[in-house]
Amino acid sequence: MSTHRKALFLYTELAPYFLACVEELVRDHDVEVHLVRWPVNREAPFDLRFADRVRVYERDAHDEQALLRLAHGVGPDIAFASGWVDKAYLRVCRMLHKQGLPTVMCSDTAWRGDARQWAAVAATRLWLRRTFSHAWVTGGAQARYARRLGFPDLNIRTGFYSADTARFLPLGRRLIAQRTDRWPHRLLCVARYIPTKGHQVLCDTFATLCDQGLAGDWELWIAGTGELQEQVMGSPSGRHARVRHLGFVQAHDMAKVVEQCGAFVLPSTYEPWGVVVHEHACAGLPLLLSSAVGAGERFLVPGANGVRFAAGDRSDLRTALLRLFQCSDADLMAMGRKSHALGAEWTPADWARVVMDLMNARREA
Repeated sequence: MSTHRKALFLYTELAPYFLACVEELVRDHDVEVHLVRWPVNREAPFDLRFADRVRVYERDAHDEQALLRLAHGVGPDIAFASGWVDKAYLRVCRMLHKQGLPTVMCSDTAWRGDARQWAAVAATRLWLRRTFSHAWVTGGAQARYARRLGFPDLNIRTGFYSADTARFLPLGRRLIAQRTDRWPHRLLCVARYIPTKGHQVLCDTFATLCDQGLAGDWELWIAGTGELQEQVMGSPSGRHARVRHLGFVQAHDMAKVVEQCGAFVLPSTYEPWGVVVHEHACAGLPLLLSSAVGAGERFLVPGANGVRFAAGDRSDLRTALLRLFQCSDADLMAMGRKSHALGAEWTPADWARVVMDLMNARREA
């Protein structure tokens, strides 16, 4: 019979950075993890590798009753669920909550204060607290939403996402040490080709600056796949000689791309968090982030390690790009060092400690 403490994760779309956190948990805290997952997203076909003592279950192979039986059989000490999108996950958490176990709602949804969110607060506030004892969210705007939903401050944690810092921090140290003579003038965007990521506006603005002779020798590389990929690649700016589309890049191949790039840009119009920001901060890249990118609150200090621009504003994006192109290599080096330092402030080890704190926490009324 297992003597390990057990954590049950009822998850949606897995990514390598989440599994790096789970690996830290099982290795350093002797926890056994049981992980239910949704099918792999075709727009993010990650090659996933699981640590020992991580048992994986496919959500589409379990109906609601099967999930309840699974949870009962596992006998977890704590359960985590991705938001409230999966009704069967909620039933499992409600059952465990009634047993007195800590049950944690995990979310990256930021509070915007629009009519839809106020309606969600009204509709979910009562039953949500009968389902979850705690909320674990990504940042400050998400914590504000959790408070609106009725979670007391003592039962809200931040930092639900972390980059795989063991992969990206050593890369950043190496690149900063190597770039004393010349900083690469290549801008990198890593994002799915979907409407909210802003690829077309980025390509259009960058290509125009190139054609106007205002982009120096900078290039733009884009990594990702998605529904708009062919459309963006086939557009006049997407075909520009100084724009390169890399397709989807697996996590273990990302270092080869980052080694050739000197800044990171994410022009999203909707981006509740964005772990890619943490990853490329760790890698020592200056950051250009739209105001919609939630991770900017933790990893961007405007003027110190990059630029923030208004989401969806072509003119402001143009201004941000021009500020980057006008930086000296010494400026870029200084910004890269600051990014690296900010990225190092949150790691999977910190994430795992939150899990243990929650596992040991007394439920607040």
